Amino acid sequence: MSDLKILNEKPLTLTDLKERLELIEKRDKELSFRANKTKEYLNNFSHKKLKEVESLKKKIEDLNVPRLKDRHIAKIIDIAPKDTDSLKLLLSGEAITVKDEDLKKILSLL
Repeated sequence: MSDLKILNEKPLTLTDLKERLELIEKRDKELSFRANKTKEYLNNFSHKKLKEVESLKKKIEDLNVPRLKDRHIAKIIDIAPKDTDSLKLLLSGEAITVKDEDLKKILSLL
């Protein structure tokens, strides 16, 4: 088996992944078992348009919230919490603290 080398890592939202799977399906004509299961999941839980997701991501990045990384932004967009408690809970697994005013700004964008 050849050694795989990771060139870069980039977190994807569910909508981004859905888009990429569609491109792979067009290219390969058929998806593997796992890719089909992933596609089923994405069809059930990913309801946003790609342009909407990109716009949201750009707006959240423009807020310049300290220590908020791309993976946090992708998670926030995927889950789309409705209140500050849900957003705090979403970020509680990470070693990050976000001010209440920044949380409110993020929620206003969602």
